[in-house]
Amino acid sequence: MKLKRIAIFALALVFSFTSTVVLAGNLVIKGSTTVLPIAQKVAEAYMKQNPDVKISISGGGSGNGIKALIDGSTDIADSSRFIKPKEVSLAVEKGAYPVPFAVAYDCIVPVVHPSNSLINLTMDQLKAIYKGENKNWKELGGPDRPIVVISRDTSSGTYEVWHKIVMKKERVFPGALLQASNGAIAQAVSKNKNAIGYISLGYLDKNIKALMVDQITGSEETTLNGTYPVSRPLYMFTSGWPEGDTLNFINFVLNPEKGQKYVRDARYVPLY
Repeated sequence: MKLKRIAIFALALVFSFTSTVVLAGNLVIKGSTTVLPIAQKVAEAYMKQNPDVKISISGGGSGNGIKALIDGSTDIADSSRFIKPKEVSLAVEKGAYPVPFAVAYDCIVPVVHPSNSLINLTMDQLKAIYKGENKNWKELGGPDRPIVVISRDTSSGTYEVWHKIVMKKERVFPGALLQASNGAIAQAVSKNKNAIGYISLGYLDKNIKALMVDQITGSEETTLNGTYPVSRPLYMFTSGWPEGDTLNFINFVLNPEKGQKYVRDARYVPLY
């Protein structure tokens, strides 16, 4: 319910300003690789309807997106986590006032190589693996093979959520291999039969195997009803209340008949 209240609040605010006049120009969007597929699909549709608007999109992680918003090098920062208090303070010091808009929901899914016989891990087991306490899959009922732990780097919003919910703010052990994006983790796991990683729902494919967590499958249904334990909203941040093309793009993203259709196309969970 907390996630839904965030989204409904953002929607109520945005749609109360839909009379803003369109100002054609260019938009820059930077940040989360989790939100990237949503931004790309929505931007493509938006530019077809508004051919006089050009949108530039790049990834780099939630932290880098928020940094770009603070230094004024992006109009919209994609983030798979909420902005940190220290980031808000830095933004205000520089005259930027970040405004959050929940644009979708997501869950973070542990993934292994398809040859791994495991189908479920508990939250405690995941934490132990990422602390380096479990070193062989047979300790968890899997094959007699060493565990290769793959994690995201610290600029990632996905890492932040995993660190908070799964790790309970304890550190991932130094032997973990770090990757810079969801796609990079998916690729690394698909090529290593000993590996485990964690990715967003939208990056699942046939080359990797998703595990249940506490016997619950990560899905649209379990994300929305709150039963899947590693779920979260996804955000787009603007500097101050958006105007012109930025406002119209945010409205487009949140519109149930427009941008929200592309959230599902990107294999994420729409707000409704």
